[in-house]
Amino acid sequence: MATLILVRHGRSTANTAGVLAGWTPGVALDERGRAQAAALPARLASVPLAAVVTSPLERCRETVQPLLDARPGLPLHPEDLIGECHYGDWSGRKLSELSTEPLMEVVQQHPSNAAFPGGESMRAMQARAVEAVRDWNTRIETEHGPDAVYAMCSHGDIIKSIVADALGMHLDLFQRISVEPCSLTVIRYTRLRPFLVRLGDTGDLASLAPREKAPDEQAEVGGGAGAP
Repeated sequence: MATLILVRHGRSTANTAGVLAGWTPGVALDERGRAQAAALPARLASVPLAAVVTSPLERCRETVQPLLDARPGLPLHPEDLIGECHYGDWSGRKLSELSTEPLMEVVQQHPSNAAFPGGESMRAMQARAVEAVRDWNTRIETEHGPDAVYAMCSHGDIIKSIVADALGMHLDLFQRISVEPCSLTVIRYTRLRPFLVRLGDTGDLASLAPREKAPDEQAEVGGGAGAP
């Protein structure tokens, strides 16, 4: 079956502001995010892509635009099912404020039982994202053959949930996975099993350097802003 390159969108204005964006309109890439997106064509230069599938949200569309500009004629397909988690009443709020909410402990420790007020459950988020991947795998293979490679631009929690499914991990363990802005995660799907080929590859180890403030032990809902 097809090989999938999952691209997390570049760093956004919500990432740097410490805000849980969700589907809030007007959340765009910041300066660094635009630079990350501009570097994407070179990072993927040797990979023959059959198509690009993207979340409809602005930060994802901005991320893939340089790649589309570099490859005229490369098909682009918006896909609502890989849009960000519907965080409901949490959308647009500061993560620092949300950290004191009782639900945050559930999101961190037992996400399969977490449902956002006015939004969706994390189980539903994973189910729709995995369904979209399976459907697009079949479509890409049918149209381009079993060796086809395609890119899918989405969001941190969405990508982590897809990786968890590929690894056969329970959703309650998905907070152990980290994918930075504009990182590439590659899954090769076969008839018998998926293979995780790359995880959160940025080609940059800056995030491993010591920071002035130690990284939080909690997973960053929404995916975080990446290296400083």
